Amino acid sequence: MSEHYRPQGFRLLPPVIKNLLILNGLFFLATFALGSAYGINLIEYLGLHYFAADKFSPFQFITYMFMHGGIAHIFFNMFALWMFGNVLENVWGPRRFLIYYFVTGIGAALVHYLVFYIQINPTLELLNSIIDDPSLQKLNAFVSQHTFQINQYSGEIWAEFQEFKTAYQTLQHNPGDHGAMQEALDFMSRYKEYFLNKPNVVGASGAVFGILLAFGMMFPNTLIYLYFFIPIKAKWFVIIFGAIELYSGFTETGSNVAHFAHLGGMIFGFVLLKLWYGNVRRNRPRF
Repeated sequence: MSEHYRPQGFRLLPPVIKNLLILNGLFFLATFALGSAYGINLIEYLGLHYFAADKFSPFQFITYMFMHGGIAHIFFNMFALWMFGNVLENVWGPRRFLIYYFVTGIGAALVHYLVFYIQINPTLELLNSIIDDPSLQKLNAFVSQHTFQINQYSGEIWAEFQEFKTAYQTLQHNPGDHGAMQEALDFMSRYKEYFLNKPNVVGASGAVFGILLAFGMMFPNTLIYLYFFIPIKAKWFVIIFGAIELYSGFTETGSNVAHFAHLGGMIFGFVLLKLWYGNVRRNRPRF
């Protein structure tokens, strides 16, 4: 196999790559068609919600990989899937490639929500404490520490939030107002449900980063042409992207990009490759 790898077009489309591209395209079109014609939010049903949320279903660990939030999102994911996955499927065969794809995709989701659990656990514990044993002191602590993720586009809870703020102000002047406390407590219960349901992960990026990791480990000295012009060895390409995602995961905590999911795909890919090959560099297929 040549040590120079440059995409040559869609002349070689192994079956799994071909079907993944088709399925992702169909789901993307269905998202807009059903939303436009019937008001069905397919991303809400098939995107991956947090495991403790009411909207979570186990099948979302699979379906979330076929949902995308926009043209750029699906285009770059599918292009990377073809560019790097095409070679891997030809080397591994369809069965092993499909296993790798879903293991890294599911692993990416698990890592993302593990990190999410660690991040939100203090907030969730305080919320539960307020609901189980309400007090103005606990309510003050929550309001001072937490930024409510609600705006005028959040639906019915926006109006409920305005009522909560009124009740909360009443409690500041009259802590013994049971009606205001009950209103605040009702909102806290509703907000907990909203807070847990709000995260929704979509996209094949976790699996794609797993594929990128595999390509870099299997063919470390292969040249990848960034922007079809700048050559860089696959191993450095993977290391740089991994470092960027790690840095971004810790610094961009409010970002809509699931950086730890990307890292999760790479971590699970690394473990799976080690299980399959042991020393990947020594035992990788040679052509």
